[in-house]
Amino acid sequence: MSASGDDQLSAIREQRRLELQAQLESQAKAQADAEIESQRINAENQAVSNAIKHLLTNEARARIARISLATPERAEMIKKTIVGLHDNHKFTPPMTDDMLKSLLASNSKSRNNASIRRI
Repeated sequence: MSASGDDQLSAIREQRRLELQAQLESQAKAQADAEIESQRINAENQAVSNAIKHLLTNEARARIARISLATPERAEMIKKTIVGLHDNHKFTPPMTDDMLKSLLASNSKSRNNASIRRI
């Protein structure tokens, strides 16, 4: 009876060891994938930042920096839009602050067009 109990116990231990090993392997793979994705995003952001340095004047870069303080997601979208416009040859660098203002005005969801209905 004791030999059978030892066999069952060792089988349970082996099963648990295999489960833990599989769990550790999946965690390691997930961590490696997350690290690769993080490196890709950092490289993409660095490339956009380097391009922005060449495409905008100091005043325009300062305006985007102020926008990023309020809404970083919007600033990143604007930067990617500017790089996309340059890639499509829609403007010649450097983009001035006035050009950036007109781009922002055309892309913004203006509240000036809001209408109020009374019920």
